[in-house]
Amino acid sequence: MRRARRLFGKAALALLCAGPAVAQDAPARPPAPSVTQGPPPLATPAVPEAALSLRAVLTSEGKPIRGGLTWRIYEDRSDAGRPAILARSEEAQPTFRLPPGSYLANVTYGFVSTSKRVTLAPAGLTDQITVNAGALRLAGAVGDARIPGSQLAFAIFVPIGNNPEGRLVRDGVKAGELIRLPEGTYHVVSTWGDSNAIQRADLKVENGRITDATLNHRAATVTLKLVAAPGTEAFAGTAFSVLTPGGDTIREAIGAFPQVTLAEGEYQLIARHDGRVYTQDFKVESGVDRDIEAIAKDP
Repeated sequence: MRRARRLFGKAALALLCAGPAVAQDAPARPPAPSVTQGPPPLATPAVPEAALSLRAVLTSEGKPIRGGLTWRIYEDRSDAGRPAILARSEEAQPTFRLPPGSYLANVTYGFVSTSKRVTLAPAGLTDQITVNAGALRLAGAVGDARIPGSQLAFAIFVPIGNNPEGRLVRDGVKAGELIRLPEGTYHVVSTWGDSNAIQRADLKVENGRITDATLNHRAATVTLKLVAAPGTEAFAGTAFSVLTPGGDTIREAIGAFPQVTLAEGEYQLIARHDGRVYTQDFKVESGVDRDIEAIAKDP
């Protein structure tokens, strides 16, 4: 019995030392397929570009416009989406390099914008756009005397119905500035100084022509003073108010002798100095510049 145990133990030890059994006749694993490298993909050939040369001409003259233009080239879309801008230029006669196809060319000249659909062939295209525009140039005067441009400001409106100031085209226009506009009638407001010296006019702009207009003001510039007696030195640091006969304040100023440009008419001057108030009625005559003196005396 003891001998049998020894034999069994040796057999078990032999099995443990032998390791896992290897299956006989196991199928061999197939070799990995070889990969054949093909030719590289062909690059997409670049689309050749063609030259699109453009110019703008005025309706009546037919002469090329030499400056003040902004060009934009849009994609020509058949849907209702907003087309993308493909190119732009501010040259008078630009040349764009684009793939052949259909495009929308737009040119802006002042406040005038005109578009045209163009078809660019591989051989290129030279085309022109006719701009229906005129121009407005403004000045101001009082009587026969020209008002310095630095003292004037103009606003241009498009009348709508019975409202002459229906839509503002531009304000802050300087005297002598050339404003390019579509043909039509415009309402112009001229302001001299910063008070109530205002003049209005309806002006017509024609295609291909410059409309020069001078708006004649009926106003004058007065110098405000507070003095102890007529012709004497003005008090510094005086606060002035200019009122209409109805009591509406037209202008306020502080100083020894501020200047105010006022439309012709009657006014009241109120001067405040050292806690006291002085008044003086006065009249403005068109084109007559003068001093307006309030006398600092107790009533």
